[in-house]
Amino acid sequence: FLLVRLCVTQLNESYFSPVTDCTAVLLLVTCIEQHLEMGRKLLAAGQLAEALSHYHSAVEGDSKNYLTYYKRAAVFLAMGKSKSALPDLTRAIELKPDFLAARIQRGNILLKQGNIQEAREDFQAVVKLPHCPKFACFLSFSEVLNQLQRAEELEELQEEAHQASHRGDYVAAIQVLDRAIEISPWDPESRELRAECYIRLGEPRKAILDLTPAARLLNDNRAAFLKLSRLLYDLGEHHGSLSEIRECLKLDQDDKECFAHYKQVKKLSKQLDSAEELISEQQYQEAIEKYDSVMRTEPNIPFYTTKAKERICFCLVKIKQAEEALDMCSEAHQREPQNIHILRDRAEAYILLQDYEKAVEDYQEAREFDQENQEIREGLERAQKLLKISRKRDYYKILGVSRTANKQEIIKAYRKLAQQWHPDNFQSEAEKKEAEKKFIDIASAKEVLTDPEMRQKFDSGEDPLDPENQQGGGGGGGNWPFGFNPFESGSNFHFKFNFN
Repeated sequence: FLLVRLCVTQLNESYFSPVTDCTAVLLLVTCIEQHLEMGRKLLAAGQLAEALSHYHSAVEGDSKNYLTYYKRAAVFLAMGKSKSALPDLTRAIELKPDFLAARIQRGNILLKQGNIQEAREDFQAVVKLPHCPKFACFLSFSEVLNQLQRAEELEELQEEAHQASHRGDYVAAIQVLDRAIEISPWDPESRELRAECYIRLGEPRKAILDLTPAARLLNDNRAAFLKLSRLLYDLGEHHGSLSEIRECLKLDQDDKECFAHYKQVKKLSKQLDSAEELISEQQYQEAIEKYDSVMRTEPNIPFYTTKAKERICFCLVKIKQAEEALDMCSEAHQREPQNIHILRDRAEAYILLQDYEKAVEDYQEAREFDQENQEIREGLERAQKLLKISRKRDYYKILGVSRTANKQEIIKAYRKLAQQWHPDNFQSEAEKKEAEKKFIDIASAKEVLTDPEMRQKFDSGEDPLDPENQQGGGGGGGNWPFGFNPFESGSNFHFKFNFN
């Protein structure tokens, strides 16, 4: 590359002698030939970027050689850069109007871009070219005639698609456009029309698949970038929406519509990201406040309201505000009945409220929507265990405390109930037996709920005092936590409670 620079510099210096100029020309020709050869080898090896660099040098060294432009265009096409190839093909044709291969190649590109008239002119020019080698002409004419027919077909398809769209037959328009886009995949107009038809049919994601390339097929297609950003925004894909609207502003930072939408997307996206970061840091109350802000920022797009309610529901469960969580989860469930995360969180709210039957129902419903989800499966098993235990003994209900009660609240409830149900407070034998049973349950509940390990087992659906769950046996005390019943007939054990 530096050698070519030197050659060009030498040719541009007028003070060199004729002998030096001739030497420079010979050196330049050699340089160009070397670059063309290296470009050819690298292109064959698939090293396109390196090949392109050599063809750049060859073109710079000899701007009058139509073949160097044509070969560089071939590299651009191999790299998928048809828009960059077009100027080189045009320059090659300007330098050599009867260059058949360049005209065919340019016509093919123009046809794929949907430029029917320009493509037709290139193909017709090839047909009219004189002094063409017989065999080459036969192959070229066959290809060109086929392309001319495709151009005619494309023109008819475009007209038919527009008519179908105007009369509101969007399904028919899409079917026609499918064939049109097969012929001209780089035509932004056909893709935008098909995208509009998909939008009318309520299929925005298919519209996005067309708008994404269409926005980039023109040098300035701000309208497509704006439409694409709005579609993504409505679907809740705020990061994608922000990315596309920034592309619009790169084309014109003063575009009023793009800038107004950009401000809205940026504000909402920042709030959503901040809320999720707070949740990851377990700052649930702050996250709730942030999601409240989300609903105020965007009250008109259903996705964001539903998302905010879903996440607020999750946070309320985490901070054990069961009643509020249940209300919020139910609102979110009405909006999105098949959302397994909402069903999971509402089930957890029901567990906090000790309504295990409904917790099981929600987990079962979530399981129907996602059979493979391990979290849902484990949650269902735990809810079923809790339901089974609750039908035997629920230690929280025995003491009359919530599942979120702390140790101090549990001991306070225990003392009150133990004093109330102490057997010595009753006279008749039947009342004493009933009181003994109650007293044993109260003592068992206190033992389990004040021991962190036992309480965790109970909360996970296992009764640590259930003989079925014990290993190694130990005494015949039944359900009495200390292995014996002090109220049993014949027991020599006596004790006295002092209540503060």
